[in-house]
Amino acid sequence: MSFIGTIIIKEEEDWFVATCLENDIASQGKTINEAIDNLKEAIALYYEDEEDFSVAKNKQIYVTTLEMAI
Repeated sequence: MSFIGTIIIKEEEDWFVATCLENDIASQGKTINEAIDNLKEAIALYYEDEEDFSVAKNKQIYVTTLEMAI
């Protein structure tokens, strides 16, 4: 069984925060790789009892940027 997700990684002060858009799970780490590893662990725990990822895998996600003057 596999999971394909869209993640956003942002640097916040001394941490990197990784968030999965399909399920709104987030984790952090001192490095990008640590944040991703921690997010993988969090996602695995979230779906621990799930037998089918099809709902999350088939959800359409759109990623874009927004710039505006305030």
